[in-house]
Amino acid sequence: MSELINGNDISRMIREEIRIETLAFREKTGVTPGLAVVLVGADPASQIYVRRKGKACEEVGFLSREFRLSGDAKEQELLEIIRQLNGDQAINGILVQLPLPPQIRSQAIIEAIDPQKDVDGFHPVNVGRLVAGNPCHVACTPKGIIELLDRTGIAIEGKEAVIVGRSNIVGKPLAMLLLARHATITVCHTRTRNLPETTRRADILVAAAGSPEMIQGEMVKEGAVVIDVGMNRLGDGRLVGDVAFAEVAPRASHITPVPGGVGPMTIAMLLQNTLNAARR
Repeated sequence: MSELINGNDISRMIREEIRIETLAFREKTGVTPGLAVVLVGADPASQIYVRRKGKACEEVGFLSREFRLSGDAKEQELLEIIRQLNGDQAINGILVQLPLPPQIRSQAIIEAIDPQKDVDGFHPVNVGRLVAGNPCHVACTPKGIIELLDRTGIAIEGKEAVIVGRSNIVGKPLAMLLLARHATITVCHTRTRNLPETTRRADILVAAAGSPEMIQGEMVKEGAVVIDVGMNRLGDGRLVGDVAFAEVAPRASHITPVPGGVGPMTIAMLLQNTLNAARR
């Protein structure tokens, strides 16, 4: 049986480190790192995430501000809030909870955020800096995956890494991070031919396609490290990842569970990005 990579334990460790660093930073500078979270609409999952982020800020000693708009809010209303937050010296990080309602263009909102306060790492300036090898804020989930690997003692250099999923939030930035750490990268997607043949080459396999249990046991090389980014609610209420855990776990050397794997790391990295923004 493989070794579980416990994201809950690792994220708690990181959050405690951030709490201690924040206290020292505040004593030295008099500055309290500030994070503003904006939620549009009443999506239940988004509301849960926002509450968790607020609680996490409180735990590490950050200033936390929350802005809520109705689901029929106009794009200009949201842009005005962002404009105000860009100029607010008490706020170091701005996060607009995605997805947004259809009347609001997500890309326009992302590009309106000051790149220095873009703690989600989605602004084109931050994406470009990551590609150029000079990152500022890095997208939280990919950054969290690298932390999981590092803190579990898993070597990246020289390994063959296969990412299933090419989103701007996970797949693409993770490819850049792994490449910077001298891994050989393959990014797969829905049009990849012979997907099992490709995934079986992976020393590090990351499933981030948003497709329940698509990675089956026969798609994984013996001894591979398997990172499951998926979070899918089935019709019977069960929460599963993109990996068929029961089939894959006996073949993998290390594997992340769902829940309790990658998920907790995303908020931990959001806090880390906010502290870094305050330091800058």
